[in-house]
Amino acid sequence: MKINSFRYLVSQGLKSIWTNRMMSFASFCIMLVSLLMVGVSVLMSINLNRIIGGIEDQSEVVVQITDDISDEAIQELQEQIEMIPNVNTVEFYSKEEAWENMMEDMTEEEQELFQYADDNPLPDTFRLTVTDIQRMSETTTQIETFDNVESTRSPTAFADVLISIRRILAIISAAIVLALIIVCLIIISNTTRTSVFARRKEINIMKYVGATNSFIRIPFFVEGMIVGILAAAGALLLTKFAYEGVYNIFNDDFRLWNILGVQNLYSFDDLFWPITIAYAVAGALIGAVGTSISAGKHLKV
Repeated sequence: MKINSFRYLVSQGLKSIWTNRMMSFASFCIMLVSLLMVGVSVLMSINLNRIIGGIEDQSEVVVQITDDISDEAIQELQEQIEMIPNVNTVEFYSKEEAWENMMEDMTEEEQELFQYADDNPLPDTFRLTVTDIQRMSETTTQIETFDNVESTRSPTAFADVLISIRRILAIISAAIVLALIIVCLIIISNTTRTSVFARRKEINIMKYVGATNSFIRIPFFVEGMIVGILAAAGALLLTKFAYEGVYNIFNDDFRLWNILGVQNLYSFDDLFWPITIAYAVAGALIGAVGTSISAGKHLKV
């Protein structure tokens, strides 16, 4: 296709937006709402996974060591644990530290009962986190085979719950996004059908004089793409306004949110460019494809 012809078709698409401004505005509003719903669903899914990941990072495996072993044996055991591929961090927690922390958490009366104790009954332990929470049981089983390991404690039941929640969220999010995209395509196609129907005679004449389907489709393609990009820009602004409002609420110094890992929410600045690109691409494609579908119904003469 020649450059002049391409410029003509693009200009026709731009002109069509103004000529059919009411229908273009209707398409803009529908795409704006659709993209907003898709974007909010994706952002919720991303941050819920982030929260679950924060909770997973706080899930510790406690390895109790046998009594009266040498410092060399403790160091050797720590090196063995660190060599396990799924182990993320390992921290030695001595019985003396455990005793001091326990005493700090007691009232004065309780401290008086224990301050004359001759022997520290608490064990030396390792506290470790894992890279993949799904392999926590496998990791603890491997650790239990090491020498000088008395026992292990791990929140495997809680880990299974988190894994199930993550899987369910992934399935629900994917289903919602797919459904919204399909609905958006159908609605855009139906909305632009009136505009295309009003120009059916023009399309038929162009077909009779030898115009190709691509030549006829391009103005509609350009029209839908521009409307989609404008809707994406509007959705981006609304998403930024809504997201930052919610983020500021959860980002306050609430102890409960910190415990749950909500402090790990992504800020909008962290996601700005991925969101912008996703909105622009989705808006342009959905608008262009949806409009082209309507035009295609009148190409068979």
